[in-house]
Amino acid sequence: MNELRVNRERLWDSLMQIAEIGATENGGSCRLALSDEDKVARDLFIDWCKDAGCSIEIDRMGNIFATRAGRSNQLPVATGSHLDTQPHGGRFDGVYGVLAGLEVIRSLNDHHVETEAAIEVIVWTNEEGCRFAPAMVASGVYAGLFELDYALERADKTGVTMGAELERIGYAGDRPCGEHALGTLFEAHIEQGPILEQADDTIGVVTGAQGTRWYTVSITGQDAHAGPTPMVGRRDAVVAAAALIESVERIAHERSPQAVGTVGALTVSPNSQNTIAGHVELRVDMRHPDARMMTEMDDALRDSAAMIAEARSVVINVDDIWYKPPVVFDSDCIASVREAAAALGYSHRDIVSGAGHDACQVCSVAPTAMIFVPCAGGLSHNEAESAKPEDLEAGCNVLLRAMVERSGVVES
Repeated sequence: MNELRVNRERLWDSLMQIAEIGATENGGSCRLALSDEDKVARDLFIDWCKDAGCSIEIDRMGNIFATRAGRSNQLPVATGSHLDTQPHGGRFDGVYGVLAGLEVIRSLNDHHVETEAAIEVIVWTNEEGCRFAPAMVASGVYAGLFELDYALERADKTGVTMGAELERIGYAGDRPCGEHALGTLFEAHIEQGPILEQADDTIGVVTGAQGTRWYTVSITGQDAHAGPTPMVGRRDAVVAAAALIESVERIAHERSPQAVGTVGALTVSPNSQNTIAGHVELRVDMRHPDARMMTEMDDALRDSAAMIAEARSVVINVDDIWYKPPVVFDSDCIASVREAAAALGYSHRDIVSGAGHDACQVCSVAPTAMIFVPCAGGLSHNEAESAKPEDLEAGCNVLLRAMVERSGVVES
C-alpha cells in the first residue's frame, strides 16, 4: 500500500492527448456535450480502458462505466467526472477526474494489485450544461433527480435534443439509468478557485458544495425609435436589465464572502443601434453554501425585479430553471481523503466547492467525496486554465490510496 504511486508522465500525456480533441487557438479545448469532438474523446477513453482490461457499460443517458473487476461481489468503488467542456474551456476541468481514475486502474495493473471490490471509472454526460441546460443532468437522472424523458428532451439553441444527439454519436446505451449501483464515489477535480494556491496547499478535502440556483429573467418594455422618443416615458428593457444586473451583484456582495451572483448571458431584441430595446432575456446564477441564505437571495432578487419593473414601466418575469441545494458529502469518504493526504505527506485543508459537480448529484444515492488540486490563479472555464503536473499527480495519488482503502486489497 505504501509504495503504490501513479505514473505522473503517463497521466500528463493522457491529459494532453485528450486536450488535442477540440483544441482551441489559445491552448484550451472545446468539446461541447454530445458533439463530434465529445464522441472522439469518449471513443479514445473507451479504447484506453479496454486496453487496461476494463469492461464497458453505457446507460441510456450515455454515461460510461469502465470497470476493473474485483474478487468479491461488493459494490464497486468508483471515480470519474466528465469529458465535455465549455465553449472556451480548459484542458483540466472534468477530464482530469476521468483520467485520474484511469491512471488509478493503470497503476493497480502496474503493481499487480487485486482488489476485493471492483474499481470503476465513470464518464458523466453533459456536466457543463452549456449546450443542454441544466448542468449535471445525466448524473441527475442516474441519481433519480431528473426524469429520463425530461433529460432526453433537453434541446440546444438549434432545437436538437440530447436524445437525438446520443443516438447520432452512438452513445444511447440500453442500460437503465441508476441500475448500475455504486458502493462509493470519489471525484478528483481542479479547484476552479484560488484558495489552495493562495494557501500553498496541495490537496483540498472537499466536505460539500454550495447550493446553486439558475434563473431566466425576461424583461418586456416597448420598442421605439431612439431619436424622437423622449427620455422621460421610455420603457427601455436594456436600462431595466442594467439595474437588475447591478442588483444581482449587490445581493451577493451583501452576503459576502460566501455568496456569489452572476449574469452570464444576455439577449437583446431587436438588437438595433437606433431602436430602444423592447425585450431582454438574462440568465442569472446565484450560489451559497447555506440553504437559508439561498432562500434569502431568491427573495431579494424577486423583490428587486418588482421594484425595477415598477420604476421603469416594464414587465419582469423571474423563472427558475434549476435549483441544486447545498451538499454535504459522506463523513467516512471525507475521512478517507483526509487520511490519504496525510499519509502521503501532502499539505491539505478542508474546503467547500464553489462549483457544482456530478458528485453533488450522485451523493444522494451513494457515499461520496471529492479531491481538489490547485489551478493557476483559480482560473477555470477559460482556455488559459492551468495546473501543475506534480499537483495533478498528488491528487491522483490521494485518489488511488482512498479508493484502495475503501475497496480492500486481496492478500497473496
